[in-house]
Amino acid sequence: MKTSRLWAWITFGVGAAYFLLPLIATFEFSLRMRRGVYSFDAYRSVLGDPYFQATFFYSVLVAVFTILLGVLLVVPTAYWIRLRMPRFRPVVEFITLLPLVIPAIVIVFGYIRMFGSSSPLPFLASTRGADALLVIGYATLALPYMYRAVDTGLATIDVRTLTEAAQILGAGWTRIVIRVILPNVLIAVLSGAFLTFAIVIGEFTMASLLNRPAFGPYLQNIGANRAYEPSALAIIAFAITWGCMSIIQILSRFAPKSANQPR
Repeated sequence: MKTSRLWAWITFGVGAAYFLLPLIATFEFSLRMRRGVYSFDAYRSVLGDPYFQATFFYSVLVAVFTILLGVLLVVPTAYWIRLRMPRFRPVVEFITLLPLVIPAIVIVFGYIRMFGSSSPLPFLASTRGADALLVIGYATLALPYMYRAVDTGLATIDVRTLTEAAQILGAGWTRIVIRVILPNVLIAVLSGAFLTFAIVIGEFTMASLLNRPAFGPYLQNIGANRAYEPSALAIIAFAITWGCMSIIQILSRFAPKSANQPR
């Protein structure tokens, strides 16, 4: 037992060092913008950059619309699959995994060919159309994470009993989804939402090829032209991502337990 515990701590220490040492080195380098002393000049330069503020808030706004679109698509679909078509679950799960298999560059080039200015649906002919296409693309990229989060949440509740009880009380399908199912899987939806937010904030390929002023292309551009600011941005992006992950962990404690889990 002592030997196995020792090896477990050694493995943990090696993994933590592999993960933390590059992060510490990046943070230390980001503080060396002022020669001879440590300072937060790189962070002040980045946070005070109007392009940083514009691109970051643009990506936040796109993330909000992406989350709304993902919830509107995934929650009713996952609910209906569990309630009426459980045999099709493997097919739907396979479809939701496709964005992990197909590279984003392939997806965005397909969008450009299908929705270009000369196509019957010229989304890219206007700014709002390109923004809408970017939201749709991000919803596609986030589909595996959002679907699995919602499907896991639905597994913790008795969907059939809740539906039958709501129908007995006279509720229609829309009210059942909004007033009964969604509140019961809200923690799972929020988990998928934070994962979607983290994906949107750091995504580069779609935003760049669709020529949108998003945060991902800004990260790449500043990394190609400056020395210390990219390190500061890397730390900021890391903090945002891990902030989302921490919120998911906190929210998961309030998730309802399934009947098979000990209470």
